[in-house]
Amino acid sequence: PIGGADMPVVIALLNSYSGVAAAGHGWVLNNSVLIIAGSLVGAAGFILTALMCRAMNRSLVNVMFAGVGATVATIEESEDIYAGRVKAASAEEVAMLLQDARRVIIVPGYGMAVAQAQFVVQDLAELLESKGVEVDFAIHPVAGRMPGHMNVLLAEANIPYQKLKDMDEINPAFRQTDVVLVIGANDVVNPLARESDPSIPIAGMPILDVDQARSVVIVKRSLSPGFSGIANPLFAADNALMLFGDAKQVAMDLMTAVKEVA
Repeated sequence: PIGGADMPVVIALLNSYSGVAAAGHGWVLNNSVLIIAGSLVGAAGFILTALMCRAMNRSLVNVMFAGVGATVATIEESEDIYAGRVKAASAEEVAMLLQDARRVIIVPGYGMAVAQAQFVVQDLAELLESKGVEVDFAIHPVAGRMPGHMNVLLAEANIPYQKLKDMDEINPAFRQTDVVLVIGANDVVNPLARESDPSIPIAGMPILDVDQARSVVIVKRSLSPGFSGIANPLFAADNALMLFGDAKQVAMDLMTAVKEVA
């Protein structure tokens, strides 16, 4: 079994296999175009796979076989982590946090892609900037379901490239950040990744250190686990607030609330 956080690596590997298959067909059919095109796709896929593994601090063998025989957290264990510690907030409460913030970092994830919320998130970022708030976007290399998934979505929403910060660049800044807005991300901000327990599917994977910010707001439909299938202690952290709902609708509600606070 492949852990959910490893899926972008597997997709890159499968892309390389498609290139190898095309090159093989070209060799059988004596078609030079297929051989050249397939070789290029295969090589690019293998290079991308290696880069993604390096970004996750994992080997390809570990990505492919680490889940064999491993156990994951049960529902009861997840309930123990969250029991009585999760704090739900309204859009109005979060708007007051954003209004008073000097710096906000937005962390997009697969939930934003599913809700197609990138355009509304861009509008929210522009609204905050118009009020003097510094806004950046933190991009984890394996966020989403394919390599570069978040970069493509945010570029589609015309978010300036210089505002898209990669993990190594943005992590030191979380300590000086007033509010982190996590929109649809889960595994890439899960503190359990810092553990060395082999039963944790994402153990050893570098994450965005959002828990070091003064306040963290997680936009999510529910407390259900991410693709890795494990609970996220961030949801129950002392400096974390849960804002439940569809990412697009929540972003729209936040825009309305921020305007009303002003």
